[in-house]
Amino acid sequence: MIDRRIKFRHLTCFLEVARLRSVVAAADSLAITQPAVSKTLRELEEVLDARLFDRGRRGLTLTPFGRLFLNHAGTAVTALGDGVDAIARARSGGGTELLRIGALPTVAAQVMPAAVRRFATGGARATVRVVDGPNTLLLAQLRIGELDLVVGRLAEPEAMTGLSFEHLYSERVTFAVRPGHPLLDRPVPDPRAVAGYPMIVPPPGSIIRPVVDRFLIAAGIRRIDTAIETVSGTFGRSYVRQSDAVWIISRGVVARDIAEGQLRELRLDTGDTSGPVGLTTRADQPPTPVLRLFIDAVRDVAADLRAADAEQELVHLLNTPAIAAGSA
Repeated sequence: MIDRRIKFRHLTCFLEVARLRSVVAAADSLAITQPAVSKTLRELEEVLDARLFDRGRRGLTLTPFGRLFLNHAGTAVTALGDGVDAIARARSGGGTELLRIGALPTVAAQVMPAAVRRFATGGARATVRVVDGPNTLLLAQLRIGELDLVVGRLAEPEAMTGLSFEHLYSERVTFAVRPGHPLLDRPVPDPRAVAGYPMIVPPPGSIIRPVVDRFLIAAGIRRIDTAIETVSGTFGRSYVRQSDAVWIISRGVVARDIAEGQLRELRLDTGDTSGPVGLTTRADQPPTPVLRLFIDAVRDVAADLRAADAEQELVHLLNTPAIAAGSA
């Protein structure tokens, strides 16, 4: 815990005296009086309860405590300077820095709009380009430098070599249908009944297709007779509203549609389909100051989303009967 009595002026005065080994020279360098330098050093030694300098005929020399404090004081002042410079660079970009953000469809629909708004109101000057698509494509673009950040589900371990992942929240798969769909009339939904309707599913190679396949197999559905494969939110949203199709998709893609009553969610227990969503960056390339500001905006939106999802999941669990896999 840092003692709040230690001020920035204490650190700069201590570092200058240690560098010049003279109170008089430090006072000239800092453009303050010699008594002011002596008083500042005395205050710092009182806070630390340690003598920092020995006074001899050759000037001031650091005591063992002074040498110990020197490295940490220098690091602290350097870090503060870096912070000031980072803000200056972020604010003076003149709109020339381009942030290239890759987002899975679920993130593009649920997280990106709020994150971009929050970033824009923070004062940074940059152009944000949001690209959505399948996870494998986004990660490939990240590796070769065509993207600066990918926000989406955690990939398989072999696909994460050279990349870093930060978990933000977890998201499950949901089964969405139009209002008035026949399956909504069943007080106890049977997962196998879904197979009697056309299904919109993610294509092979998409990040959640294995999750969907495992859920269907556990529910006793080993083959899909009528399936439409797509990751297009626009197509899925339009098609399911015009038909009796069942759309199996990450809940974030349709969360707003469900909240606004445009789509309904089947009362199926999909808790086992939950997976981590987060930030993926290149491990060998630290983010720029502007990108760090954008990442912070995404983190803030994710925190709000976690709180909202906790309430929604509670309602969903209370309204979802426990169903054994493959039960009639």
